[in-house]
Amino acid sequence: MLTRKTYVLSLALCTLAALPGLAQTQPLTTAQQDFLSRLVAAAVERTHHIVRYNPAYVRIPYPGGDVPADTGVCTDEIIRAYRAVGIDLQKEVHEDIVRNFAAYPNKSRWLLSHPDPNIDHRRVPNLMVFFSRKGETLPNSARAADYSPGDLVTWDLGGGIPHIGIVVDQKSRSSGRYMVVHNIGAGPKMEDVLFNWKVTGHYRYFGSH
Repeated sequence: MLTRKTYVLSLALCTLAALPGLAQTQPLTTAQQDFLSRLVAAAVERTHHIVRYNPAYVRIPYPGGDVPADTGVCTDEIIRAYRAVGIDLQKEVHEDIVRNFAAYPNKSRWLLSHPDPNIDHRRVPNLMVFFSRKGETLPNSARAADYSPGDLVTWDLGGGIPHIGIVVDQKSRSSGRYMVVHNIGAGPKMEDVLFNWKVTGHYRYFGSH
């Protein structure tokens, strides 16, 4: 017989399961674990490069294009890390925007009427849409344990200014949290900044299949 206690517990569990972002993720396969390990290594390697922060619009080749190696912004570190493991986000983001332009904030945010492979993939709001469409969306949790190496995190720095970084496999000695590789202005750095700003997105992306 269904008791009141059992009914209340079942209702609570169903409610939690229905909340967005709280669904349990599937265990990673061996191939996925290997991919994330290589992606994290590529991100950490980026911290050995000297990069001058420069948000200027630059015309670049397509596909496989990049701004000058000694310049870039936060998104360029994500793009470069993925490219090091064989994934061209410039190409993948552009192709999805071409097919689904209205799904992206290009028109509402930047008043653009057509895709632009020079810059679209270098904008955090576009990457957020792309990763949510093509990757795995994870909870915007306040628990450090919910973030794993290879996860992509976006933040609001304040005033609607977006930022992005990648969680890596090295932990902070002071907090015990996984650190993040990002470029907020001083070039690619590995720092304990996971909760320095408001988390606006949390993703995992293994590439197109």
